[in-house]
Amino acid sequence: MTGGPAASAEAQALHATILQSLDDDQAVETVSIPLAGKSTIADYMVIASGRSSRQVSSMASKLAEKVKAQTGQGPKMEGLAAADWVLIDAGDVIVHLFRPEVRSFYNLERMWAFGDESAATASPSNPPAPPGA
Repeated sequence: MTGGPAASAEAQALHATILQSLDDDQAVETVSIPLAGKSTIADYMVIASGRSSRQVSSMASKLAEKVKAQTGQGPKMEGLAAADWVLIDAGDVIVHLFRPEVRSFYNLERMWAFGDESAATASPSNPPAPPGA
């Protein structure tokens, strides 16, 4: 994790791997929030949904394997047993995987956008659903 405004090359590579993994596993409404220079906890926060607890659990497990393969150490995970909300701490990237109704309740995107909702970007291959969809 960097202390400056720009994420390190390692953080950017890990971020890209995580976004690709979620896209491969058909995550819904994937959003990435850049935290570099705004928070010391990580350089990126990624939020995505699965359609069911089973999909959330599967996405989390596959993502953990890919992070371990890339970084040499497994990420810390919380919530995998229930799979309503799984938190994956991959160091430079924090990932939140939700079932849709749990994600709506907590609304982390709004909390972490630092007053700039445009800073939170959707994955290009998986845009957010239109309002009312």
